[in-house]
Amino acid sequence: MPPAALVSLATSVPPHVFLQEDVLTAAWDVFGARFPEFERFSSIFSNTGIVKRHGVKPFDWYLERRGWPERTEAFLEGAEALFVDVAEKALASAQLAGGDVDTVVTVSSTGIATPSLEARVARRMGFRSDAMRVPVFGLGCAGGVSGLSIASRLAQARPGTNVLLVTIELCSLALRLDELTKANIVAVSLFGDGAAAIVLRAGDGGATQIEAAGEHLWPDTLGIMGWSVDPEGFGVIFRRTIPDFVTRHFSSAVTEILSRMHLSMEDIERFICHPGGAKVIGALESALALDQGTLSHERQIIADFGNMSSPTVLFVLEQARAKGLPARSLLTALGPGFTASCVTLRHTA
Repeated sequence: MPPAALVSLATSVPPHVFLQEDVLTAAWDVFGARFPEFERFSSIFSNTGIVKRHGVKPFDWYLERRGWPERTEAFLEGAEALFVDVAEKALASAQLAGGDVDTVVTVSSTGIATPSLEARVARRMGFRSDAMRVPVFGLGCAGGVSGLSIASRLAQARPGTNVLLVTIELCSLALRLDELTKANIVAVSLFGDGAAAIVLRAGDGGATQIEAAGEHLWPDTLGIMGWSVDPEGFGVIFRRTIPDFVTRHFSSAVTEILSRMHLSMEDIERFICHPGGAKVIGALESALALDQGTLSHERQIIADFGNMSSPTVLFVLEQARAKGLPARSLLTALGPGFTASCVTLRHTA
């Protein structure tokens, strides 16, 4: 079967901009008096590498306690608007309309929508009634890479058809005022909202092709990252130090994935990674034997947008494409499971 090619890529963020220094000031007001350990944890805000990020709601909205109904209403309203915006950008760049889309893959783990998002926006997008819908939930930060893997295989299975991948996360809606934990403080310091969309097609060439994909699931790691669920909403789970885990285990997992693709580390000219935060980026450089500072696009994206979960690595890919991709790149992300997801890209000038 012919490989799937990347026809277009677009990104989008909601309109509300939050400066990291303002988030820290608000966090002191909310947690300082109630959480004795907050002073010790407050240094996390300056260690993330984040300057600003975007939220789907105005700043003051997050300073009041919210339950499932309000969070879900905010998710549906915000996610539908971002879906339409980013999908229309990607389709316009590919010189397509909604009616040209044969398959829609929607990746999101930060809200629940049934009917799923692509069904809710189908009329506005002009999707055909026979378009295949593939909603994907639960991949977290790995969803951008795993979603691209899924979408590329669907495109490859039906050459000539147009596959639209949309990854959209409203991480800010999981920020909690009631949870006096280090994990929640980390979430408050890191998370932002955003979306990315890619159009894929197989069979008619393309400068950037999806060469291969692979994943690695570590055993007995369910507690590293994920959501807890209670009447107030999602609560973030971070139960191990992710940078330390990356330093110890990521290289061997990537080597194993590449070996199944009949490739090695030496075959990769550019690593494009999901930037979980400044310390995670440093750990990735160490694990991949890269000079410190190599992952400059990753640092820029985390500074400008924060950790948006699944779309973040596609923001990095957009910046890397604009600067010029080498012949072979490896797109990587880590997510709940605990899972490493990889996709190799072949690019011709």
